[in-house]
Amino acid sequence: MDELKEKALEYHSRGGVPGKVSVVPTKPCVTADDLSLAYTPGVAKPVLEIADNPANAFKYTSKGNLVAVISNGTAILGLGDRGALASKPVMEGKGVLFKRFADIDVFDIELNEKDPKKIIEIVKAMEPTFGGVNLEDIKAPECFEIEQTLIKECSIPIMHDDQHGTAIICTAGIINAAEVVGKPLSELKCVFNGAGAAGVSCAKMFIAAGVKKENLIMCDSKGVIYKGRPGLNAEKEDLAVETPARTLEQALVGADVFVGLSVANAVTAEMVKTMSDRPIIFAMANPNPEILPETALAANPNVIMATGRSDYPNQINNVLGFPFIFRGALDVKAGAITEGMKMAAAKALAALAKEPVPEIVAKAYGGEKFSFGPRYIVPKPFDPRVIEWEAVAVAKAACDEGVAAEPITDWDAYREQLKNRMKKYWE
Repeated sequence: MDELKEKALEYHSRGGVPGKVSVVPTKPCVTADDLSLAYTPGVAKPVLEIADNPANAFKYTSKGNLVAVISNGTAILGLGDRGALASKPVMEGKGVLFKRFADIDVFDIELNEKDPKKIIEIVKAMEPTFGGVNLEDIKAPECFEIEQTLIKECSIPIMHDDQHGTAIICTAGIINAAEVVGKPLSELKCVFNGAGAAGVSCAKMFIAAGVKKENLIMCDSKGVIYKGRPGLNAEKEDLAVETPARTLEQALVGADVFVGLSVANAVTAEMVKTMSDRPIIFAMANPNPEILPETALAANPNVIMATGRSDYPNQINNVLGFPFIFRGALDVKAGAITEGMKMAAAKALAALAKEPVPEIVAKAYGGEKFSFGPRYIVPKPFDPRVIEWEAVAVAKAACDEGVAAEPITDWDAYREQLKNRMKKYWE
């Protein structure tokens, strides 16, 4: 058994309590009086209050701080379709991160169902339980239909994190990487390898951030997605461009940016050498990137390199996104997570990376110091300021866009509330 496997399996089974999450009551239940309030007859009182006014569910139940993490296991991490049950460790893991980084409670729900219409029906039926829904590890193209339909038909925030979580952090990274190399987003020539949920969403968000659509080439397992290529689905068709390039190797010639959401070793050192003088490479295949940072840097020492891994600089990790995005959305009772809210999150992360980094972050990373530059273009997850910057930006965007049922007016007080709420996790 390899060392990582041994450690991971021990971690998930240690202490005689399998898994990573449990349900803990928030009110006492130690006396007969407590029991009569927690259950019958006392529980009938909030039932009637909620029946009279559904908004009272936020006052008398956990709905307002409860997110469903839902998967059918058809696209688990980099492992593919391993089934709903096998996705449970990942969904429990999401629950841990929601709680640790944003103090949000989670029920993980694994569905033995692949029909997108049935998944939509199931999730929609569960809407009364939750304040928001995080869809996870559902393969493309079904994930697009599932998410978009649920957004239209539900009145709570719905987000497929494989699409948008990665896109938000990736966009924060490209904003800052472009600044480091001194090129405006509008001039960047970008090549994407991987046109699944995350790849499509990243490409669309790059365009929204300022990258020109005609400067962006998408590739999938069959090569370049060009106009007129037969067999394209609607999402790929929308991103197809006029180009003579037909392979990833051809597309990368002269490119400023490579974004990989595909498979290990898709990019060679020779390909890197054909890119621009100061290329930006986001190789995010997990666990092994499209090209290792040491290989890319050997080919061109001026590369700005990011991966999805924690053992290299510039980790593009969606834990920088989903906990804080849902925190901001829940706190204003947003009816949706809009494109504006997502972009606000990305810009907040990009701005935070330029701020002086506190000592607590260095301690969490073995004493390593960080400052804005080629090796530090996005904040670290263990930076306690992320919630203050990102959740506030998301909540503000929700208020500005009119999707907040309870808009915040005192933003200084909200910042303090967030800091106080999270104090127990950082002390």
